[in-house]
Amino acid sequence: MRILIVGAGIGGLTTALALLRDGHEVEVYEQAPKLAELGAGVQISANGARVLFALGLEDAIRRVWCQPTGKEIRLWNTGETWKLFDLGAESVARYGAPYFMIHRADLHRVLIDAVQALAPNAIHLDTRVTGFHDDGNSITLQLANGARISGDIVGGADGVHSRIRNILVGDDKPEFTGCMAWRGLVPVEKLPAHMRRNVGVNWVGPGGHVINYQLRRGELLNFVGVVERDWRVESWTEKGSREECAADFPGWHDDIHAIIRNIEQPYKWALLGRAPLTRFSHGRATLLGDAAHPTLPMLAQGANMAIEDGMVLARCLNAYDDAETALAHYDAARVERTAKLVQGANDMAKRFHNPALADAAGAKAYVDAQWREQSAKQRYDWIFEYDATRVAV
Repeated sequence: MRILIVGAGIGGLTTALALLRDGHEVEVYEQAPKLAELGAGVQISANGARVLFALGLEDAIRRVWCQPTGKEIRLWNTGETWKLFDLGAESVARYGAPYFMIHRADLHRVLIDAVQALAPNAIHLDTRVTGFHDDGNSITLQLANGARISGDIVGGADGVHSRIRNILVGDDKPEFTGCMAWRGLVPVEKLPAHMRRNVGVNWVGPGGHVINYQLRRGELLNFVGVVERDWRVESWTEKGSREECAADFPGWHDDIHAIIRNIEQPYKWALLGRAPLTRFSHGRATLLGDAAHPTLPMLAQGANMAIEDGMVLARCLNAYDDAETALAHYDAARVERTAKLVQGANDMAKRFHNPALADAAGAKAYVDAQWREQSAKQRYDWIFEYDATRVAV
């Protein structure tokens, strides 16, 4: 088939790579004038890692990743620490694939290189899609420059503000979740020695939480801080200041403020929620990644879901000669799982920010109840065990 993908982010490029490896003709249309992902970290759990490795990317990823030994829960003000789960060899032993942290730009570059190695001219930059026409036999993209491009399938991988989604299901208005997030990067060498451990940390507190973990072979520390505050700009490029960021975490542990003081440029964005769709595909057009199922970051599954989507979509297009039949099977494989993940992330926000975390005694009882090993397994195993390379389509 000839597949037209709108958006050259992680989801769009994973899809393109999977399809190209299967012999399809693929064209990717990206409105940005250059290929560049913003500086932020992304967590790839076993369910995402097994797809990327199946696509031949393991060696390239290992050159730039950071593989933590485990994840911890820490209390916002005292720093008291509880083990959440082991990673490293434990993830490989339990789930058959590693759990790793990677700079979004590094993963993006690995995907670009792999796509261009198979199809040097497949990615078209500075190309904005304004609409499409589906006549039942083929589908034609309409570009802002007046060009019209026809194919068998259109895949909307154009993010949370997706034009393809708006055409397919209308301009559904997102709801503000009551939370906004800060993000930033810190050179690890600027931090005290005790903060250079290679573990992922979830700091939890009443009304907010902080995630930090290492990136790029341990050279950088990624910071994400979420607070309950009225800020409604849904943009990854909105700059803030270290002073404003620190003011959102009064009374938090000195380690948190040491990170904030050393962030080169903090950014802030609103966390908006959208109700899960009951279908992604209409005729010869479909959605994937954030265009299909935008989610809060509390389960660290946004990128992983997009990666899963790409593999499952490619497998469906391989399995069925009829485009609409293939897309119906894609929906059947993906809609329920992604909706469950969106809801799981919503539920996790309540755990991270629970009022019981305000004092040490209440926090210990709450963490022991919510994050004991059996609870963690029930919350995460079904996510990490999923195999998009083998799931029935």
